[in-house]
Amino acid sequence: MQRRERTRHLIELGGLVQKAGLVELVEDDRATLYGALLELAGRARDDDAGDVLALWKRRGKRAFDAEAEENQTGGSG
Repeated sequence: MQRRERTRHLIELGGLVQKAGLVELVEDDRATLYGALLELAGRARDDDAGDVLALWKRRGKRAFDAEAEENQTGGSG
């Protein structure tokens, strides 16, 4: 059961990478994508990490909310 939950969690995270447009942006280059994610992790560990994480959370929430609104209104996106 835990293995299935972990697999689902990893698939969802991969979906977020896809949804953010990163796969197309780096032309599906895994090394570039991994490097970008490492850069983000580094920024999240800096002295201003709290501000950075709060900004990312707001942006993500707004994007999720906009997508939900679009789905409710039948937008073709």
